[in-house]
Amino acid sequence: MLKSKPIRQREPGKNPGLPYLLPALLLLAWFLTTHFQLLPPYLLPKPTDTLRALVRFAAPGATGPYGGTLWVHLWHSLGRVCRGFGLAAGAGLLLGYLCGRRQGLNRIISPFVHLIRSVPGIGWLPLAIVWFGVGEKNTLFLISLASFFPIFTNTVHSAASVSQQIILAGQMLGAKKTALFTSVILPASFAGVAVGLRLGLGIAWAYLVLGEMTGVNYGLGAVMTDARMLGNTAMVIVCIVVIAIAAKITDSLLLLGCRLAAPIEQEKAGGNS
Repeated sequence: MLKSKPIRQREPGKNPGLPYLLPALLLLAWFLTTHFQLLPPYLLPKPTDTLRALVRFAAPGATGPYGGTLWVHLWHSLGRVCRGFGLAAGAGLLLGYLCGRRQGLNRIISPFVHLIRSVPGIGWLPLAIVWFGVGEKNTLFLISLASFFPIFTNTVHSAASVSQQIILAGQMLGAKKTALFTSVILPASFAGVAVGLRLGLGIAWAYLVLGEMTGVNYGLGAVMTDARMLGNTAMVIVCIVVIAIAAKITDSLLLLGCRLAAPIEQEKAGGNS
């Protein structure tokens, strides 16, 4: 007697098309708004005009003020994000683990960090220009400063939340100091730390635009500023789309790296990526 194979039912919320539903609705609303001329073109250009601007921006040898320059600007922006995020991650992880495992140090450093964190990023811009001038150093400072806070905060919380029983078990098995940290504390706290890293990377892309609007020659934020001054709304939207795609790709790569580094319990850090 042949046995029929059980029918696999798709779990609720696992439809692969769901992540594309909202972008599709927004694109439809955009098309309808421009088709019926509910907004003037200088406020919201047509999707087709924006697509043509994107093609000219990306195509090597294309004519026009921004023709074929996408990859140069993207390369400079990506480099700034990586450098700024790297500085923030290094400082945030180091201080975060120290404060998370040393309560006395945490009482000294954390209140001061949270005091600085309450100042909005735009509030640091005038001082950053005075300290570093306009350009590269100013942009790196803003990215590093803004990215540092979520990395530090999540690392402190995750390191402090490691169960004392797990630590005692590791000590009973002979783990001490460095071995205790690498084999017990780091794996147990890494899911929360990864969340902070992802938040920090997202903020790095946000503050990239703020930094590149202050006088750099190359970068997506610089293109957005120039296009805004020329009234080229389509190019502003193109840069927003490119930044969104680049941020999503770098976030996916970071999440993949976190899963490879500490695959246990990484679903907590990944969420619905």
